Amino acid sequence: MLKSRKELDAELGGAARAWLDEALAEAAHDAATPDAPGPYASPPWELRYAAAGRTCGPEHADSVRSLLLVEARAPLSSVTRLYEQGTAAERRAVLLTLHRLDLGDTALPLVEDALRANDTRLVAAAVGPYAADHLDPHAWRHAVLKCLFTEVPVAAVARLDDRARGDGELARMLGDFAAERTAAGRTVPEDLRTVLDLTAPADEGAHLAPSTAAPAAPAPTEES
Repeated sequence: MLKSRKELDAELGGAARAWLDEALAEAAHDAATPDAPGPYASPPWELRYAAAGRTCGPEHADSVRSLLLVEARAPLSSVTRLYEQGTAAERRAVLLTLHRLDLGDTALPLVEDALRANDTRLVAAAVGPYAADHLDPHAWRHAVLKCLFTEVPVAAVARLDDRARGDGELARMLGDFAAERTAAGRTVPEDLRTVLDLTAPADEGAHLAPSTAAPAAPAPTEES
């Protein structure tokens, strides 16, 4: 979960706080003078972005990088460069912040790239609020299936309830997926049942029993 500046100030040491002050000041300056570095040059704050983990600690890196992106009002050129040239951790921070930037749907290629990856950290970050707002129905359904296939908890999917509600095509795809898993002797994820229940119309979802919602799956066992 991303932390606020106030939370970071309370947790970072003095040297790291001073570094963050300078980094955010550079990012704010770049936002105020966006043409200064030139369209293809990397502004100084982007170097700070890469150094966030080393300076502030890996546990704070996502939050620090997100603050830098927001403070810089990062344009598509910056987020694309940071994503394409970054480590997995740097890419994840970009994905986690896209919904806080004024990019419209122009950053969708980054989300689509992450959803093709096998890195579950990237997949989980890619299905956040930006994807919920901008992925078309076909791509969004496949993103949900990607989560199920890679065992990313569907709790990571932003606005899952809203987008899955009454989606008959998603229900069909989930049924096919469950049937394939069952035929292969593999367990059907409980998350699949959760999503399948959501695809029912609002006035029917409450009446679906698990065995009705996922006929191809084995009945769930009761845990003690």
